[in-house]
Amino acid sequence: MKPEDLARTPVQSEALQVGAAATVAAGIPAVISTMRHAARQTGLWRGTKLLLAINQQGGFDCQSCAWPNPEHRHTAEFCENGAKAALDEGTTRRADRAFFAAHSIEALAKQSDYWLGQQGRLSEPMQREGDHYVPIAWDDAFQLIARELRARDPDQATFYTSGRTSNEAAFLYQLMVRRFGTNNLPDCSNMCHESSGVALNDAIGVGKGTVTLDDFERAQLIVIFGQNPGTNHPRMLSALQAAKNRGCKIVDVNPLVEAGTSRFKNPQQPFNTLFGGTKLADLHLPVRIGGDHALLKGVGKHLYALERERGSVFDRAFLAHKTHGVEAYLASLEATSWAQIERESGLARAQLLTLATMVAEHDNIIACWAMGLTQHVRAVATIRELVNVLLLRGSIGRPGAGVCPVRGHSNVQGDRTMGIWEKPPDSFLDRLQARFGFAPPRAHGLDVVDSIKAMHEGRVRVLLALGGNFLSATPDTDFTARALANCALTVHVSTKLNRSHLVTGERALILPCLGRSERDLQAGKEQFVTVEDSMGIISASRGVTEPASAQLRSEPAIIAGIAQALFAEPNQELDYDQIRDDIEAVVPGFEDFNRRVRRGTFALPNAARDGVFHTTTARANFSAEPVHDAQQADDELAMMTLRSHDQFNTTVYGLDDRYRGIHGGRRVVFMHPEDIAARALQAGALVDLSSEHNGVRRVAPSFRVVPYALPRGQAATYFPETNVLVSIDSVAERSNTPSSKYVRIRVHQSAG
Repeated sequence: MKPEDLARTPVQSEALQVGAAATVAAGIPAVISTMRHAARQTGLWRGTKLLLAINQQGGFDCQSCAWPNPEHRHTAEFCENGAKAALDEGTTRRADRAFFAAHSIEALAKQSDYWLGQQGRLSEPMQREGDHYVPIAWDDAFQLIARELRARDPDQATFYTSGRTSNEAAFLYQLMVRRFGTNNLPDCSNMCHESSGVALNDAIGVGKGTVTLDDFERAQLIVIFGQNPGTNHPRMLSALQAAKNRGCKIVDVNPLVEAGTSRFKNPQQPFNTLFGGTKLADLHLPVRIGGDHALLKGVGKHLYALERERGSVFDRAFLAHKTHGVEAYLASLEATSWAQIERESGLARAQLLTLATMVAEHDNIIACWAMGLTQHVRAVATIRELVNVLLLRGSIGRPGAGVCPVRGHSNVQGDRTMGIWEKPPDSFLDRLQARFGFAPPRAHGLDVVDSIKAMHEGRVRVLLALGGNFLSATPDTDFTARALANCALTVHVSTKLNRSHLVTGERALILPCLGRSERDLQAGKEQFVTVEDSMGIISASRGVTEPASAQLRSEPAIIAGIAQALFAEPNQELDYDQIRDDIEAVVPGFEDFNRRVRRGTFALPNAARDGVFHTTTARANFSAEPVHDAQQADDELAMMTLRSHDQFNTTVYGLDDRYRGIHGGRRVVFMHPEDIAARALQAGALVDLSSEHNGVRRVAPSFRVVPYALPRGQAATYFPETNVLVSIDSVAERSNTPSSKYVRIRVHQSAG
């Protein structure tokens, strides 16, 4: 089979049923769903043990989103999707050598991603021989990797990291890679919040958020952009509920109305669940896909008008002493017409005035966002525009206010802190050199998109992926598949089978690792790891169950094994305390690391949180980017990719999305009823989707049309099924993040 045939999610018959979209998140259905998942994967006794250890002191940090833990924790400190992640990892099913002997790679490729993930935990190292995977000893695997790496220039290899990786593993990984001689360290940040990091570093001097959970307790207005917390960050709903109960206003800016921002029934509060739950959003603004920049320009324009009309809207003292560039920004507001703002945002001027008035009337404002802002060509400009609005009100660098990019993977922020970055600052490399006595490479390396292009062109010949599902998470599936097949060696450190294992280089390895929920023994001593959440809080994580197989090794142990083979050094016993001592010496903010993390959580320093801006101007910087017109033809729809409620990133837990009324299938395209009628289609029609970029046409076949409440001219589909439509060349300006939230498509009656 061709690489692209192995890579594409198979088109299979689905018993699709479509019902009404939910208007309430969580509640009793979430509890029932969790218990059913436990019964299928682990059994109720083992499952309960796992669930009661999630996010607890002495337990393990949730494998899924990076929403922080409250200071006072419930006995059940997890959400439905976090529970699914833990139970999925703790499954009693096994994909062992007998499984691989019975299933060829070609046969596996004909199965759905859901089926692949349901086969259970990987049990021992495997190497590809012909069309099958067969066992290989750990030492032999390490030597194979070392030979392939030593046979070529360091820049001919690229080293990917997923957001599940612990701080200790990430630090060891970047150390090994830089000692080898390259900065080719792409990671999943490149595909999600890279745009946030670029924008925030320019604007406020730090690429992270500036708020903590304490700020949510003081906020007067919370505005949520392009985020679906009910599915992707469900524990955030508790913080929103608490804020709402004390009088905070909440605004939801999203093309779709999502259950999680409509009403929340807190399973921890029986009376709340029984008596209707809590209405969260005071205002929903159904912005056009890609229209957030225009919306924010409109809010700023209204604020400027209100300031001239009545004064006291702008925080004049903050603007004078803490910011730079406000005059150019105000000029950009005047230069932008209301006609363009309304056309590009898809919203009426009156709707934007409503939001602007709310912003003007509240001092403590928190802005939250996720992929709905970051995965667009104009993502960096949009996030800068969001910061502009907050700066007008002085809502950065004080309690109860600030920016809150919400990370979608448990330690993706920690990976970057540990040095997983293709563009490391010289200060970090200087400290690395002082600690370890070698000269790290200074030339910038490759991010995810550039790594794929380099593999496709033959400039990179080895991929080593520490976690994740590289093929399915990345854009332009066919192009990426051909790139992977062009490698001499592909290596994946994984817990479970996924589609990336089926599209390989000339040689391929699967190295099975411990899950976060499993006990980690090194030289007879039980170890723990650490993670950093979305708000810069460091906490310990300790596994509580026995490993799924005696053959499993921890991620730090796998990295150490590769490094010892690569540098021809003797095996040494691993002690994670030593790794943390090394982190302390290299990474600012980790002073007295081992002692502090044993006493509890601690926060990393964040100058912008304290109103200090380490930018080129030593102030918070306004931007003055113009709004660009969407280049969308009349017969095109603007499509965004999204997750179902039975999904975390590329891991599919089931074929239902009860919040959107979808049951038994995933190949659906959500469309406005008038857009369906305009194409002479009906609900349930089988259609093909196509996109065209730089003269290349891409097709995703066999999707069912589902009418849905979203703006005219827009569409939504699940990923990774439609990643095939996202061009490798369609990326965010400056951050190089794939534009998966804005793909211009055409919808055709299916040829199949």
